[in-house]
Amino acid sequence: MSARSETAATPGTGASREVAAAVSRWLAPVVEHGLPDGPARGRVTGHHLGYVRVLAWETGALRLTRGAGSIARDAADAVALVIPLYGTVRLAQDGRGACVESGQPALLDLRRAFSVEQRDRARVLVLRLPVHALHVPVAHLRSVTARALTPASGMAALLATVLPHLEQSAPRIPPAVGERLGGIVTELVAALVDELAEREERPSGTGRDRLVTGIREYIDRHLEDPELSAERIAAAHLISVRYLHRLFQGEGITVGRLIQRRRVEECARELARRGRVSPSVSVVAVRWGFGSAAHFSRAFKAVHGHAPQQWLRPADTPVTGAGPAVRAADGTAGSARAS
Repeated sequence: MSARSETAATPGTGASREVAAAVSRWLAPVVEHGLPDGPARGRVTGHHLGYVRVLAWETGALRLTRGAGSIARDAADAVALVIPLYGTVRLAQDGRGACVESGQPALLDLRRAFSVEQRDRARVLVLRLPVHALHVPVAHLRSVTARALTPASGMAALLATVLPHLEQSAPRIPPAVGERLGGIVTELVAALVDELAEREERPSGTGRDRLVTGIREYIDRHLEDPELSAERIAAAHLISVRYLHRLFQGEGITVGRLIQRRRVEECARELARRGRVSPSVSVVAVRWGFGSAAHFSRAFKAVHGHAPQQWLRPADTPVTGAGPAVRAADGTAGSARAS
């Protein structure tokens, strides 16, 4: 999708209706509630940056709501980042309400009821982002909606600085660049959601240790599942993938490497039970989540520094060439010696 613009100027009455129509078309269906001192003039502009929709309006008193009826008709799978460029906007969702001042970012989940209200003239910038592109837990979104974020530092400060300039430049951005910028903005908003949710719910001390222990136990229980991944682990523990990786920064190993190492250990343990009925390397590898014997062999070498065939060599079998000790099938170390 190109980085194109669509503008509607209202030279006469009914500016709030124009804004409501643009919001319904670009963000999610809303109902406009006419205010007695509603504006006679207003301006609405819209742009596409890939799958990110950028909408800006400038108008006076305005009230828009999204209720259960409109949600039933159109379950928009998207969130909105709202930044007043000047003026004040009141947002309400999930039982919370916040007066969002100029330069303050705030979030709305377009899949649930909300309201947007301004009593005086304001210019408001809104970005619509697909929820599936954010890859953040639903619980995180619920905890951060309809809150005015003071952009003193972190992602809120970065977005408050960058997005107004991006909106001004959007009509001149080539389509290919717009696609990439949309992805970058999505990553920044996802990081903002994670940052806010983790600030409130981040476990400390014993709580963090319990979470890491629980994740390790979950990995051990699901080692045989070839679909085991960071995304699945994060979803099972109601945290984001980013936070999962952040937890394991202090563990000295990445989640992916931990899964691989544990699978190698279980394969090695099973293959060590040598005998006439011992399963083949390929059977054991697939049983513990590896796609093939070749995949297992590469993983084994990454963990132990040599191929599994060397590890399985009986201790009394000569090894050609000098080299380090080779672990025998019974777990003892056999010395490598020249033939």
